[in-house]
Amino acid sequence: MTDGAVAAARADPADIDPDLYLRERYRRPASRRGALNAYYAMKPLLPRRLQIGIRRLHARTRPRDAFPAWPIEPLLVQHQHALIRRRLAQEHAERVPLVNFWPDHRRFAVIVTHDVESAAGVANIDAVLELERSHGIVSSWNFVGEWYPIPPGTFERVRGGGCEVGLHGIKHDGLLFRDRASFDRELPEIHRYLDEWGAVGFRSPATHRNAEWMQELGCLYDSSFPDTEPGGCCSIFPYLLGSIVELPITMVQDHTLWEILREPNIDTWKRKGDWLIAQHGLINVIIHPDYVRSRRRLALYGELLAYLCERVDADSGWHALPRAVAEWWKARERLRVVEEQGIVRIGADPEAGGWTERASVAWASERNGSIAFDV
Repeated sequence: MTDGAVAAARADPADIDPDLYLRERYRRPASRRGALNAYYAMKPLLPRRLQIGIRRLHARTRPRDAFPAWPIEPLLVQHQHALIRRRLAQEHAERVPLVNFWPDHRRFAVIVTHDVESAAGVANIDAVLELERSHGIVSSWNFVGEWYPIPPGTFERVRGGGCEVGLHGIKHDGLLFRDRASFDRELPEIHRYLDEWGAVGFRSPATHRNAEWMQELGCLYDSSFPDTEPGGCCSIFPYLLGSIVELPITMVQDHTLWEILREPNIDTWKRKGDWLIAQHGLINVIIHPDYVRSRRRLALYGELLAYLCERVDADSGWHALPRAVAEWWKARERLRVVEEQGIVRIGADPEAGGWTERASVAWASERNGSIAFDV
């Protein structure tokens, strides 16, 4: 995407095409795919220290005005607010109703997810579960089908703690989306593992993705698109890719924070979390059990959990499993605000199931130059 196109989109966000960003059509997929294929062909030959060094150099030299901005890209939030301003003007209204973003009058949502990438990550599951249990947090655990042994009883321990199991691809080799033939070869195995594991969620290894193919995964939700960097969908809300719900990754990954940026605290997580909460968005964080094996990193993860719990309690957040968030968002897409005899409410929709009763009206208005939502 050229600098001129970015400037034009920012200058008039009301008229942009969201699909250009949600499906990453603003990127040049052919060149990106070629670079990825070259990298993964060379990766086995590169020492781990050199791989990390290359990524650190990229992080330091990335242009500050690059698009999407990191760690916060506000374009689609600005688009949402511009449409509300237009509606306020067209209806000559001080406020307008819409279906609240989250159920039960909640003002934002939080999901915690884990990608297990090695046997070391499997061995660390209990320590991470215990830490989460002490904060009242439940999470999803995405396992690779054929990359490391998964001991019997692992899924039962995860689900016994109130968590869910998802699929993190068949192999963690970066080849799933290399080309259509590679995708077609693995797709039957993806369907088989989802069915055998009773899993409804998918995250692609290394978050490789192709928006046009994702709905063929046959799951309830995918969570492979970051909102920003690398590339990114620019969305802090779930959205539909055909028949599946995309739950964008909206927080910096732990590996990026600790290994690439070498940050000693969770300030970046808190800054991004504060912004997501202010915009009523989805906090979706990935923690790899493979990278939280030291006391220091477990302590940092504990600080993040304490922060999330504090904000959920103080600001009426909704902490849930990814499958519940995906079910809600799919139902929300069907719901509408109706007005009868001067009463504004959520219209009944049998296909939305029990989510209809949990939905509420949010009133959008402009205050001091900003859009505010009263739930």
